[in-house]
Amino acid sequence: MSSNIGVMGHPIGHTKSPVFHQAGLDELGIKETFEAWDVAPEYLEEKVATFRADGFLAACVTLPHKQAVIPLVDELTEAAQAVGAVNWIFNRDGKLVGHNTDGTGFLRALKEKAGFDPKGANVVVFGAGGAARAIIYALKTAGVNRLTIANRTVEKAQALASDFSEGKFKPNAIGMSRDELSNFVPYANLLVNTTSLGMAGGPAELATPATADMISADAVGYDIVYAPPMTKFLREVEEAGAEPSGGMTMLVFQGIEGFEMSTGKTAPVETMFAAIEQALKSS
Repeated sequence: MSSNIGVMGHPIGHTKSPVFHQAGLDELGIKETFEAWDVAPEYLEEKVATFRADGFLAACVTLPHKQAVIPLVDELTEAAQAVGAVNWIFNRDGKLVGHNTDGTGFLRALKEKAGFDPKGANVVVFGAGGAARAIIYALKTAGVNRLTIANRTVEKAQALASDFSEGKFKPNAIGMSRDELSNFVPYANLLVNTTSLGMAGGPAELATPATADMISADAVGYDIVYAPPMTKFLREVEEAGAEPSGGMTMLVFQGIEGFEMSTGKTAPVETMFAAIEQALKSS
């Protein structure tokens, strides 16, 4: 008897998703086991076909399958279309709907854990990859005032800015040089790092996209990197007297958003956060 809810990726050994999802299912008395499925790319189509089975709820989708599943589902939500990636697939009476909760998960992390409402904010997003797309889409829908995308390859930042330009909403695109950053970073009340700078085991573990002398004390600095929990960027944010917030909250909330959509119930947020915190302590 295979499970009706889980997460699939390749490799999947590192995932902490089952820990907090299981805690949520147990608390609500839902008799399901949240499994981790290691699905190599050549078996992806076969695996996704099983999601159409009666009683199947949902699959969370992680690397490297977030784009590859798009042609395998029947429809995409507006968020999945705008972001160009799927991180949840829901079974709606045998029809598969691809959705993306990274953006809404990020907004909940900001509001519920960092106490920050981005409406009307001036924002700088570092990076122009898939995570940046999801975050920029979310910030646009949340009604930010001004958005600047800073990326080493300015062309990528420009392409992303033009994808989301609409009416009065026209993001700026800049490079990562100190001179360019100094025109925007000090005036931002939200800074979001979506690059791999500062990531444990990454190519630039001790690097940061911005330094304390540039960061306003009134800002919130959010890093989507969650290992280590305190990156170099977040230490610079803290040194500036600003509010640091690590990526674990977005990771859990993108899961919670999918959990709520697949179960139709309000997630026990505190229980789920307690479970992941406990798992991280013991790992």
